[in-house]
Amino acid sequence: MARDDTVLALSYAVRLPVVLKYLGQLSLVLAILTLPPLLAALWFQDYVFAWRLLSLIVLTGAVGAMLSRLPTPARLQVNEALVITALAFAGTAVLMTWPLMAAGIGFSAALFEAVSAVTTTGLSTLATVEDMPPAFLFTRAWMQWYGGLGIVVLTVALLLGHSLASHHLVDPELRAENIATTTRHYARRMLQVYVLLTLGGLMLLLWVNIDLFTALTHVFAAVSTGGFSNFDASLAALPAAAQLVVSLLCVTGAVALPLYYAGFMCGPAEALRDMELRALVVLSLVMGVAMAWLLAADGMPWHDALWHGLLLGISAQTTAGFFSLDLTGIAAGGQLLLILAMLGGGSLGSTAGGVKLLRLLILARLLQMTLWRSRLAEHAVLQPRLGTRLLESDDIERALLLILLFLLVVIASWLPFVLLGYEPLAALFEVVSAIGTVGLSSGLSASGLPPLLQAVLCFDMLAGRVEIVALLVLLFPGTWLGKRAEVS
Repeated sequence: MARDDTVLALSYAVRLPVVLKYLGQLSLVLAILTLPPLLAALWFQDYVFAWRLLSLIVLTGAVGAMLSRLPTPARLQVNEALVITALAFAGTAVLMTWPLMAAGIGFSAALFEAVSAVTTTGLSTLATVEDMPPAFLFTRAWMQWYGGLGIVVLTVALLLGHSLASHHLVDPELRAENIATTTRHYARRMLQVYVLLTLGGLMLLLWVNIDLFTALTHVFAAVSTGGFSNFDASLAALPAAAQLVVSLLCVTGAVALPLYYAGFMCGPAEALRDMELRALVVLSLVMGVAMAWLLAADGMPWHDALWHGLLLGISAQTTAGFFSLDLTGIAAGGQLLLILAMLGGGSLGSTAGGVKLLRLLILARLLQMTLWRSRLAEHAVLQPRLGTRLLESDDIERALLLILLFLLVVIASWLPFVLLGYEPLAALFEVVSAIGTVGLSSGLSASGLPPLLQAVLCFDMLAGRVEIVALLVLLFPGTWLGKRAEVS
């Protein structure tokens, strides 16, 4: 039998009962997660919004209760885990669109806001957010918070059991290493870290005299590196102390969540040895100083340039998307610098988007090894390492594939903007911001953006949140067609 025939013989399409089973679990979690926005809507006496949220809770709760009774499979296929992950984010955005429309916006605008929220991007086509109802603003920020941790991880932490299937949902390609306990405990640890970061950030914002509502919405958006603000001017509407706190919270969200637990168990020195953490701090500072230099060269006083440059550098590198000055006035050099930062992103296992620093570190090490090999004897063996970790071929292939896919999607998404006459650099900035789930805008994301380009950005935001592969698997016909394994 030929190799291709062998592969086909060993491959299986997704099993619909299995997908529906876990989508039912996700529906139950979504019903639970919709309770805080419902309480907020009742608190602000926004009864139309509250009625729509209540209807969604009843619907998702009923459907979830019915589907979750389907048999639990002994194992979950990789394609099934990826499909469930992609549908979790896309489905949540679609379901939340109707409640968001209660704020007086149309379907396309509400869908764009929902996708941007659940993917922790922060782009918006609304002309202003300061006129929007507080329940709407709270819901957007709350969606960013649970989208940052990941609806799937929340499901594993709250509902699923100690099975290999739940392991696949947390890590669809089984990339997680050194998990000393069950998958459920691993997910709960991440949830605990996330909640503690949120509570700590809330106390800090209250300490610098920010009102409770503003503090809540901004801490949700900062820890999730989402970037939604209650103000059109974003950070510029907050006092300097609050701007600093929000920026520091963005950094905490861009650090791998398991690293906090490692630092707690093994001491801060163990966490500080992490190469991604050091790269995140260094790159944020480098980008900040470089932005400050460009702003100063453009005529801004040095003390203002340094402040705004550091805030923008941190926001772009952590993919948070907050801003303290109008980006449409930034020169081309500054836009290119921010594009590079948004492409890189934060740590793997964090709430940040982008390619992820670990993959860039792997690429840099491969380039370094290529140069080293040119001076070695033919019989010499050089094994790729990153710190003390030996890089396996699967790690390298996966990292290079994700980088390549990321760049291909950027190019494919950028071309429609250019063909429709948009300025190329501004279009590239917007596309990278969307797929990097950043939220900084060159001004193109607005109410006048054509529906086709809104759809392109929505695809980019979803692709960036699920790291492209899951969305491609969802759209691949072979995922749904062909023979299926038995559900047992």
